[in-house]
Amino acid sequence: MSGSTIRALSRSLLDLCRMRKLTIATAESCTGGLVAAALTEIPGSSDVVDRGFITYSNEAKHAMLGVETSTLETFGAVSKETATAMAFGALEHADVDLAVSITGIAGPGGATPGKPVGLVYLAVAARDGRIAHKECRFGAVGRSNVREQSVVEALKMLTEMARGPQPPIKKRPRAAAHRPHPRVSRTPRRSVGKRRRTSRPSAPRASDS
Repeated sequence: MSGSTIRALSRSLLDLCRMRKLTIATAESCTGGLVAAALTEIPGSSDVVDRGFITYSNEAKHAMLGVETSTLETFGAVSKETATAMAFGALEHADVDLAVSITGIAGPGGATPGKPVGLVYLAVAARDGRIAHKECRFGAVGRSNVREQSVVEALKMLTEMARGPQPPIKKRPRAAAHRPHPRVSRTPRRSVGKRRRTSRPSAPRASDS
């Protein structure tokens, strides 16, 4: 994944948010602020990007984003539950419309049973209550690749959320069946039956002489 792809996604997202008057905050762990950096690399991004939280430790996730200690202890820092709590925490601590969160294991170390290197959880939350989350298993493709692919996924998820809920497809009303123009009512004809010939008076005959 090239840097040009990230720049194109960032620019497209910023244009969409600008058009819809939306603002963004980021909450990042394994990417260490790369999503915020990708967005703020684009000139004029300050009217969309509000702030970014880099919460690398569990203590930071709890102190800065309000992630419950019980959530971190029960599910772990790398989990769907923690990613969701991070996204909602960013919304609560920033006056923005959208927030994205990333938490994962970029490697080369840090893997635990059931949580291999390359496992990343992302979540995007909207001010109207919508939430989307995603589990990515990039594999042991290298630390920089895991982080870069995580940024791409985050930008795509933000773009999808920024588009807003899709309105239900309205069925087009059926076109009224073509009906011929109604007949113009006419005054009923008089029943004439057989026409009676009016006898005309015959011309007077010449008298026989």
